[in-house]
Amino acid sequence: MTALSNAAHDSATMLRRNLRHIMRYPGMTLMLVTLPVIFLLLFVYVFGGTLGAGLAGGAGGRAAYVNYMTPGIMLLTVAGAAIATSVSVATDMTEGIIARFRTMPISRASVLTGHVLGSVIQMLLATVVVTGIALATGFRPSAGAAPWLAAAGIVLLLAFGLSWLSVALGLVAKTPETASNTPMPLMVLPFLGSGFVPVASMPAGLRWFAEYQPFTPVIDTLRGLLVGGAIGHDAAIAVGWGAGIAAASYLWSRRLYNRDQVT
Repeated sequence: MTALSNAAHDSATMLRRNLRHIMRYPGMTLMLVTLPVIFLLLFVYVFGGTLGAGLAGGAGGRAAYVNYMTPGIMLLTVAGAAIATSVSVATDMTEGIIARFRTMPISRASVLTGHVLGSVIQMLLATVVVTGIALATGFRPSAGAAPWLAAAGIVLLLAFGLSWLSVALGLVAKTPETASNTPMPLMVLPFLGSGFVPVASMPAGLRWFAEYQPFTPVIDTLRGLLVGGAIGHDAAIAVGWGAGIAAASYLWSRRLYNRDQVT
């Protein structure tokens, strides 16, 4: 077999390994779903009436607010899954299994690729479950098949980028406990963007950050695709952020992995 086919075969083997770990420890996946659902129910049923009244010139309400906030909840789910990936990578690095893999005739890239692919699958499954619960709480998207596919592509690209970033954070962490904390700022970004309130309602300094951080154009694009509204340049910016995070994080992860191999 060629080097490429060997790498693909080894990556598939590592993916199966990571999927078995995910199924063996369902508590982590359950946490990834539970936290966004708690925020969903809290914001819809406790704050939704008041916050929804501030949408559409006061013509909104709880029903309008669940449509507004669901894209932010979807990204909160994706960001939360990065914690599980970071912990998994740090655990492998500290328990010595990586050293054993390095003595085996397998592709070096397959170890990290297996983590990334497993993470993407876990993120997408958690997002599907949370979106289903959002539909049960009143989320009513007006999108057809094509916008849904476009929205899925945007989420997939961001999930891919954040998976590589979480791998890098897991490699740089000294312990799994540290790895569980380093991705936490990602979960704050939907709140400091357009996920739960319009950016225009924020103070000037915070509004500037909210407008230019990576999650805001992704959320706005998902919202425009699923419930209608102008997207403008947000889609191109969202794709740029997703691709940029993926490329930079991949290079960072590869450098960290090769550095650890040398040392």
